[in-house]
Amino acid sequence: MFKRIALFIGTNIAVLAVLSVAIQLLGLEEVLRGTGSQLNVQGLLILSGVIGFAGSFISLFISKFAAKMTTGAKVIENPSNSVESWLVGTVQRQAQQANIGMPEVAIYDSPEPNAFATGWNRNNSLVAVSTGLLQNMKKEEVEAVLAHEVTHVANGDMVTLALIQGVVNTFVIFLSRLVGHFVDKVVLRNEGSYGPGYFLTSIAAQIIFGILASTIVMWFSRQREFRADAGGAKLAGRQNMIDALARLDNMSRGKNQLPQQLSAMGISGGVGGGLKRLFMSHPPISERIEALQRTV
Repeated sequence: MFKRIALFIGTNIAVLAVLSVAIQLLGLEEVLRGTGSQLNVQGLLILSGVIGFAGSFISLFISKFAAKMTTGAKVIENPSNSVESWLVGTVQRQAQQANIGMPEVAIYDSPEPNAFATGWNRNNSLVAVSTGLLQNMKKEEVEAVLAHEVTHVANGDMVTLALIQGVVNTFVIFLSRLVGHFVDKVVLRNEGSYGPGYFLTSIAAQIIFGILASTIVMWFSRQREFRADAGGAKLAGRQNMIDALARLDNMSRGKNQLPQQLSAMGISGGVGGGLKRLFMSHPPISERIEALQRTV
């Protein structure tokens, strides 16, 4: 799952950047300007929302395709061996228990133990596991990992993330334009059309606000990991979920598991403290295990 979030956010940022450039090239940025020194706040907010949510939902709708292309995941159409048959059968059973449509099941080639789920709705999703996970974990532990990912799908986490990202994008764009307007009209006292000060300040403010806003998305992501662990425990057994997390922790400790652009989509997450924790999409595995051990 850790890979999925980074890919979603990275794609979202890229789409958002393209849309922002397109808006300016098409002249729609004029809606944000008002006349003279007066700012059309209502127009600014509406256009910010259009750009923010468009980028987020485009990312959501292409998330499954992007994940397949990025990881090289191969969907199991017709199982060719006992492992593939077991994977498909396990996901099918868990999907029925979770009351969701059957996800596509895929395997991607990577020595690192990981898995992810993605898709734009509960009935059109993808669950993928790495070859490293299949080779290094017991069946009961793999089953728990699959249950964790199926729970993400059942909880509608990707749609919720898209909504949160859309709201965050809206306010990042809105506030960055406000800052640009203030610098151009109040600080630089530019009485005509917006000058370079507006554009440079808006871009800088959008980058800064975007970084700060990402901590909100990451906070939500950490909370839903606890919920996915709890759901995985219900589907595959609490001890199996604990054992799977412990094994992932042992195997991933000290390793750079995934490329940075994909690192938020895997199940195991990262390690960090202090300010770094604000940008972590997953809680430390030790905290996740403790949360499961506290449940009755």
